[in-house]
Amino acid sequence: MTTYLMTGCAGFIGSNMVLYMLKKYTDIRIVNLDALTYAGNMENLKEAADDDRHIFVHGNICDRPLVSRLLAEYDPDVVINFAAESHVDRSIADPMIFVNTNVCGTVNLLQCCKEAWYDPEQRSWKKGRKYLQVSTDEVYGALGAEGFFTEKSPTDPHSPYSSSKASADHFVKAFHDTYGMPVNITRCSNNYGRFQFVEKLIPLMIFNAKNHRPLPVYGDGMQIRDWLYVEDHCKAIDMVASGGRSGEIYNIGGHNERTNIFIVKTVIDQLSRRLGDPEINEGLIRHVEDRPGHDRRYGIDPGKIKADLGWYPETTFEVGIVKTIDWYLGNPEWTEHVTSGAYQQYYAEMYGNRKEI
Repeated sequence: MTTYLMTGCAGFIGSNMVLYMLKKYTDIRIVNLDALTYAGNMENLKEAADDDRHIFVHGNICDRPLVSRLLAEYDPDVVINFAAESHVDRSIADPMIFVNTNVCGTVNLLQCCKEAWYDPEQRSWKKGRKYLQVSTDEVYGALGAEGFFTEKSPTDPHSPYSSSKASADHFVKAFHDTYGMPVNITRCSNNYGRFQFVEKLIPLMIFNAKNHRPLPVYGDGMQIRDWLYVEDHCKAIDMVASGGRSGEIYNIGGHNERTNIFIVKTVIDQLSRRLGDPEINEGLIRHVEDRPGHDRRYGIDPGKIKADLGWYPETTFEVGIVKTIDWYLGNPEWTEHVTSGAYQQYYAEMYGNRKEI
């Protein structure tokens, strides 16, 4: 049996990963460590509630005694770090939260793994152990109109969020280069799918359009992102965890580049037709002041992971967006729960005072 310690897996990508792995494998055990911040939601894990292969632990990756205890008690073969503060707007408002979780939390995990797995007298690591850091293409900065990020592209982050993720990546690489720690880093493009918190573009547009609320679009909406369906991302992480070469970085992209305004208009069109609601139309779009340091384009070259491990994105955007909208329309109670209380205050702070352009 393979044991995983996965952090941050009550959130969007992590919870999808837990359910993907439990469905795919029978002989695994997943210890899920999550602090249950605003983006953590135990409702995401309802399918695993009665599965004794899934062990949930409420706690923070910065808690060194807790992480050390979990490593000693469960002796995981693989540690996968999904835990992160991830919303750029929040990082602009309060960078230190991102430093604490994304940088200090990562270093704490690395140090605890080193203490659990490394024998300084023998100068050797326990066999079969690996640390995998789930990162983002935003660490590379912005692209021009042509070309793609490769694993050899230099990091050039432009926001507090991406800077914190780039810093964490460098620490992971340093633990490999300095101590020989078996690690991998994955850098993905924009994910979408079920369980994504409603401050992100696609679920925000679905929620607002369905409720006839304004659809805030930064600037001209022509920022380009490479959209990756979350289940394709989970498949890639699984393949890297089991077969990735130690010390290597793997880019994970969806080959689905779309502008933000295209995404918004697609959601409008889908919802208007499927709900038979003419009030859901492009008149809801509000172009607002752009966020500071907003990168114009990201694009990922996933050629390395395809060549090394045989991974490729299976879900086109046209298929993935329908599946995503299906899920949100079919689970209105989930959206109602995560958009109550503190979210309403946050939304007002983020968008209420932005000037239309």
